[in-house]
Amino acid sequence: MNTSALHAQLPHTLGQVHLPSSLGTHYHGKVRDTYRQGDRLILVTTDRLSAFDHVLTTLPFKGEVLNRLAAFWFERTKHVVPNHVLDVPDPNVTVARACQPFALEMVVRGYLTGSLWRDYQKGTHTAYGLPFPAGLRKDEAFPAPIITPATKAEYGKHDEPISEAEILARGLASPRDWARLTEAALALFAEGQKWARTRGLILVDTKYEFGKVGDELYVIDEIHTPDSSRYWVADEYEARFAKGEDQRMLDKENIRQWLIRERGFSGQGTPPPIPDEVRVELAGKYLAAYERITGAPLKLEPGDVHARIEKNLRAAGYL
Repeated sequence: MNTSALHAQLPHTLGQVHLPSSLGTHYHGKVRDTYRQGDRLILVTTDRLSAFDHVLTTLPFKGEVLNRLAAFWFERTKHVVPNHVLDVPDPNVTVARACQPFALEMVVRGYLTGSLWRDYQKGTHTAYGLPFPAGLRKDEAFPAPIITPATKAEYGKHDEPISEAEILARGLASPRDWARLTEAALALFAEGQKWARTRGLILVDTKYEFGKVGDELYVIDEIHTPDSSRYWVADEYEARFAKGEDQRMLDKENIRQWLIRERGFSGQGTPPPIPDEVRVELAGKYLAAYERITGAPLKLEPGDVHARIEKNLRAAGYL
């Protein structure tokens, strides 16, 4: 791993986006900045790192990794579910079809781990209205993937677990759309797991967001990135599970575990500062995930990301 390039990029990470207002109405999310013009969205994936509903810091090249990986997966899964991508004019930018989004995150899980394991230990996993047998172990595989949906909260607020019954009662999706969302999410997850296995990885869990144009369903936002998904190294899973050891992770769970273990932070109060070495180490894991999934390393070019984005948007006629 070229850590010198990661260190060189630390002063140039993309934390804030200030593009001309002619690009459209600006919306600031946790990781993405969105500009809307009519039925078109310009999605700028920044280097911001969020965890436990806090924006913590930035990671070198993170936005590029996420945007390129999302583009890779959207292309690989477009035969399963149509997606919103229209153009990728810059490594950090996706131009997308504006859809009417469902206020839901469709979280698909193949294993009992992460936040669900923490909920299972506390007994708060019942919010999804799903049956869970007693005595399950951390990182244990479910007999078949399950869906644990969450409400899609506004920036600064917490996503909340929700059951199918409550989704239908609150009108967050019609019974027909809920059936379509469930089918689409499970089909995308199966496709993702199948490809990940060929790359020596386990796609453990992920979240999908969907929207509609008319009656047509589209997968939106991002797909199968290390921000929205959990990846484990496949050939170490059984031995680590048998010993009760943590799995080798190539995703954002690394920073969550570091915060809990090293700083005692799991979302309450003010998040602690993240040292540069931790930022570089985590960026390396994102890059490793990119290389494992796509089969090719990302060529790292340190420099001013914001200036490059503006230049490429002008060259493509968006500015």
